Amino acid sequence: MTSVSEHTAHRVPDPACGACSARANPPRRAPKAQVQQASRPPNHERAELAFALAALAAYLTGLGLDLTGSGGALSSGLFTAAYAFGGFFTFREALAAVRRGTFQVDFLMLVAAAGAAAIGKWEEGAVLLVLFSLGHALESYAMGRARRSVEALGELAPRTAWRLREGTTTELPVEVPMEVPVEDLAVGDTVLVRPHTRIPADGRVTSGTGSIDQSAVTGESIPADKRPTDRPETAPGPENLVHAGTVNGSGTLEIAVTRLAADNTLARVLRLVREAEERKSPTQRFTDRFQKAFVPAVLALVAVLLAAGTLSGEPFKDSFYRAMAVLVAASPCALAIATPVAVLSAVGRAARSGVLIKGGAPLEEFGRLRTLAFDKTGTLTEGRPRLTDVEPAAGAGRAELLRAAVAVQRQSDHPLARAVVRDAPGTTARAVDVRAVVGRGVTGELDGSPVHIGSLAHADTLDGPPVPPPLRARTGELAAAGRTTMLVRHGDRWLGVLGLMDAPREAAAGTVAALRGLGVTRMVMLSGDDRRVAGAVGRAVGMDEVRGGLMPEDKAAEVARLRREGGRTAMIGDGVNDAPAMAGATVAVAMGAAGSPVALETADIALMSDDLRRLPFLTGLSRRASRIIRQNLWLSLGIVAVLVPATVLGLGIGPAVLVHEGSTLIVVANALRLLRHPD
Repeated sequence: MTSVSEHTAHRVPDPACGACSARANPPRRAPKAQVQQASRPPNHERAELAFALAALAAYLTGLGLDLTGSGGALSSGLFTAAYAFGGFFTFREALAAVRRGTFQVDFLMLVAAAGAAAIGKWEEGAVLLVLFSLGHALESYAMGRARRSVEALGELAPRTAWRLREGTTTELPVEVPMEVPVEDLAVGDTVLVRPHTRIPADGRVTSGTGSIDQSAVTGESIPADKRPTDRPETAPGPENLVHAGTVNGSGTLEIAVTRLAADNTLARVLRLVREAEERKSPTQRFTDRFQKAFVPAVLALVAVLLAAGTLSGEPFKDSFYRAMAVLVAASPCALAIATPVAVLSAVGRAARSGVLIKGGAPLEEFGRLRTLAFDKTGTLTEGRPRLTDVEPAAGAGRAELLRAAVAVQRQSDHPLARAVVRDAPGTTARAVDVRAVVGRGVTGELDGSPVHIGSLAHADTLDGPPVPPPLRARTGELAAAGRTTMLVRHGDRWLGVLGLMDAPREAAAGTVAALRGLGVTRMVMLSGDDRRVAGAVGRAVGMDEVRGGLMPEDKAAEVARLRREGGRTAMIGDGVNDAPAMAGATVAVAMGAAGSPVALETADIALMSDDLRRLPFLTGLSRRASRIIRQNLWLSLGIVAVLVPATVLGLGIGPAVLVHEGSTLIVVANALRLLRHPD
């Protein structure tokens, strides 16, 4: 084998060549390395932290000179430098806010620092700006860390792809891969994905088989098997649909690109998360309104204190200092950051587990829900029929029944026929002269005798022996249990009945029980399916109420009724045919949104996989986020409530700003705990 160091580059990189592969894809631990790279602070955050540290160094040096008695002009210059470094970013943000017509915390801090300097308290003004800038820099870093926990997903998609092109010389194979930037890929291009590499684009598998680690996108811990299928190109299914950024297993795949790089699943998730940052929660809207009234009120209080001191005969310098101390104490820094950092941390944590939360409003609301409405097909069930019951008639065997059924159904493209063939493998028999009886069943010929398969109504129209009473009774029992039934007759012998059903997901019953344990008191299934079928599924998974036979507008009406009766209500569906009901819910949750652009765009919360077990996780995360937001609000308001009277009674600027900024850091640290919320 040619080593990389001895390798002479091919004119076109050869995927079979180990040197080419090593040169193009050097070994790396992609997930960890890329997340670490994405977690580095951007230039603005580094600059803000550097200025704050420079201000701290200047202040401490000046303070040390003063304490040793050798300060003088040098210590004054150092305090001035602390003002310059500590106030640089604060001044820029305050100026921008004033230009927008608002007064924020930065403005209050600048006024207080300027006031301290005006009365000769340079060291106190310096410590105010030093601690404020340091707290602001650490706060920005914490917010950036929470944001980067989401944006790190975008780094998972490779920057290049091996696109297959036809060769131009006889020395090359008919199709050879060319390495191109993923931005150059077009819909319909075919890309080559080597073993143990990341998939560069959303697409469908056209050649090869492999197990794909989809945890980065869907949160699924178990790799999903992917293979080519006979599905239409415009409708790839879970068997052949792959997403950019997921990791191929040991197989080599060829993938037809179905979405451009700017519109793949990861890109859409990141875009929607950035938009979600602008969608404020009810608590955040309250704090914003509170600040708009509170900051002018603080300025008015300062003016009153100054006037009161002057009227009482107190020296102006003392009154002014007290007013500046009150200004610092009343500044709601911790209040301003209490909600945003908690929301962003929770959104980032959820995204790592395959749950996209579009802002603070659905995050807070979901934990308060006591009523959940579920769609049936594709949500509580797998969304495709399965052969669940094989009931031979008297005198017939199971193998004989399945052989006749599969031999005929193999020739049919009906979904129920495909389910029988898929779930009853092992027979190679093939019927001839297969014909569909529209709306009733199918007939064919096997071993020289006719085979009839269909509903009980179809069976009753056939010539020959009638359906035996025990078989008829068993068919009725299966139908009552929500099964779709198929009676099978070969020649003049009734072989038995098959029962098919869109079976509940394995996790459905456990998820419903877990939600009930978390305090969700009412769970309702809304289905367009037959009432008997819907009832059977509802009973199997533990629903409190079942509504069957509903049209989309009926589902919307049911959701409206649930909201009238029980208040906040979530609708959990596929985001497409459930759109009217989801639009009327307090919170709309879409299942399997990784494969549905419509669901991703329309829902308030999107589960990127079909894993219902994400719902208890989401409930727990939402409630914990709400608790942390409340803790932060009470802490920040409590600090202000204590500090303002304390400064009126004589507490200095230095201790006030120390407590003030310390509370801000506590609030940020408390919110960042959400990033470690368990699954």
